[in-house]
Amino acid sequence: MYIYTGQQIKEIDMLAQQTGMTLFALMENAGSGLYHQLKKKIKRTDKIVILAGKGNNGGDGIALARYLKNNGYHASLLFPLGLPKTQTAHEHLTYYQACGYEINHFTDNLQSDVIVDCLLGVGSRLPLHENLTSVTRWINAQEGKVIAIDVPTGVSSDIGDVDEWAVKADYTYALHGYKPSTFLYPSSNYFGRTEVIDIGLRHTSQWKVWSEEDVRNTLLKLTGNTHKGTFGTGLLIAGSDEMPGSAALAAIGAIRFGIGKLSIATTRHASVLIGGFVPEATYLFDRSSLQQHDFSSIAIGPGLNPDDQLESFVQEVLKLRVPVILDAGALSPRNYQKRETPTILTPHPGEFRRLTGKTSTDIQKNRIELASLYAKEHGLIVVLKGEYTVIAFPDGSGIINTTGNRALSKGGTGDTLTGMLLASVNTHNDIHAAVANAVYIHGVCADEWIKQNGNQTMTAHDFDKLIPKISYNFDR
Repeated sequence: MYIYTGQQIKEIDMLAQQTGMTLFALMENAGSGLYHQLKKKIKRTDKIVILAGKGNNGGDGIALARYLKNNGYHASLLFPLGLPKTQTAHEHLTYYQACGYEINHFTDNLQSDVIVDCLLGVGSRLPLHENLTSVTRWINAQEGKVIAIDVPTGVSSDIGDVDEWAVKADYTYALHGYKPSTFLYPSSNYFGRTEVIDIGLRHTSQWKVWSEEDVRNTLLKLTGNTHKGTFGTGLLIAGSDEMPGSAALAAIGAIRFGIGKLSIATTRHASVLIGGFVPEATYLFDRSSLQQHDFSSIAIGPGLNPDDQLESFVQEVLKLRVPVILDAGALSPRNYQKRETPTILTPHPGEFRRLTGKTSTDIQKNRIELASLYAKEHGLIVVLKGEYTVIAFPDGSGIINTTGNRALSKGGTGDTLTGMLLASVNTHNDIHAAVANAVYIHGVCADEWIKQNGNQTMTAHDFDKLIPKISYNFDR
């Protein structure tokens, strides 16, 4: 479940050699792992075409071809760009031929049920040369199943760039770990379903994909000796006369996700509406009395307009020694001083554009890198929302969330996440797990919704029923 850039993969290969594992052995492990994964998706009668490039990605394809032929599959190995140039790939080709297997020739009238793209992998450089695009156009024109190794040809490994004629895979088998472009735009549209193949190396990455197992291992387990103070007292500063619903939705997220006590700083008018959704909450109408209360965490921003008065109040909140979550109206460019307690920002791409000055295109192509740079520079946790939400920590580590769907593209769903984060930082000892679990379960709620409903029909207040149902599944 770990994520590696192309450069990191090269460094890992070099380290493996220095510690006794040869590149030949790594390529052998890749071929074996690819074979055992691929055989789950193919039939004995399938005609399998393996298109190998000149580098080590092609070498992985050579090893795969040998495993397929050794086990009686109809596999053809082709080199449309020429024979291997790297020593290790050449050694595997020699071994392949020593087993009595032949190389086939690439023609436009090839017949295939399965096409394996081993042309470039993480070595893709854009734009593609004409000799490559003639091959990738042929691949995309076929009716057979397309499986890419590591990265589809024509897709950048580390950013979201794609060539006009990039391969559109049905499956991508990532060796050792995911590559960043799996979760970026528009590149993510080219991977199909991505599965990771273990090749026998230890993991060193600071970035990973959060999983259901991670949630189960880190989510708070209730014991008998608890009370409302056990789960903290959160302050939600949200809502206005014009936007009372934002505070109500955030409050639902906090209450349903397990906060012990919730106080809401809002207007008297807004409190009337909010009370109908969360009668458990108390209210703070005089913000100047904030210092007199003992809150364990604070969230600020939903339903508030970004003005000088709010900015002054945010600065006061940031001086307090408690975790602070900033969302919506509280997200403005500012200098953050190092805080002893976590500061969590939850921008969507439009808000992140305002924070960074980057274009929307740059953000979507470089979500991981830009979020990480911002988190490290300002000493923050950045939750960059959207499909494949990026969670970047100030120490350079990070998490990708893969739950959720188009049902979350509705006003107010982000407010609910803010409330869930407010509750989560009160009920976890580890801030990494606190943020990741809130984001993960927020997405699972939407995934549960579309099992029986259209993704256009979900509204933010549906979380009131969804969070208890999903949380129950994780409590068992």
